[in-house]
Amino acid sequence: MARSSAGAVVAGLTAAALAAVGFLAFQAQAAPDRPARATSSSSPGKTGEKAKDGKDAAGKGKTGQEKAAAPVPAGSGTGQRVVYALGQKRVWLVGADGKATRTFEVTPSTAALKPGTYAVTSRAPQVVGSDGTPVEHVVRFHSLPGIVFGFSAAVDGSMPAPAANAKKTGGIRETRPDGDAMWAFAVHGTKVVVVQ
Repeated sequence: MARSSAGAVVAGLTAAALAAVGFLAFQAQAAPDRPARATSSSSPGKTGEKAKDGKDAAGKGKTGQEKAAAPVPAGSGTGQRVVYALGQKRVWLVGADGKATRTFEVTPSTAALKPGTYAVTSRAPQVVGSDGTPVEHVVRFHSLPGIVFGFSAAVDGSMPAPAANAKKTGGIRETRPDGDAMWAFAVHGTKVVVVQ
């Protein structure tokens, strides 16, 4: 009986060692020193990653080098800020050094937003949007009677085009990855500059 219990102990130790090696391999794979993915996207729902065939995730071909990210609009202020260009339907997350850390396209709100300088007034991890869609990472920065303007991502990942006859809402939709980035960047009081 001593031999069988010794065999069971050896088998148990071997299983534990294999589990430990597997866990360490998993940790090495998830280590933060691994190269990061691209941080800007060229269109809603796309990460800007390049496929082996030279096309991005949207299937659009690139000529020569990757297309340069859209520059931060002139006259959008200085310092750390969120810049939202109404005409381009694009947002930039700009660091204190004046350089964009991320840029991405958004689906604009159905209510008219005037250019100007605002600040993040409130945030919510998850709510139901004024259009009835569950949204996450809500970053609000301006309000008018009955309308609150803010950035958010639909929980289901959708980015529907606003209908012309839709209820006037202040929700500016972004993809979920872009919403994650906005949530991490735009804390309470962060400057939001809206330009034409």
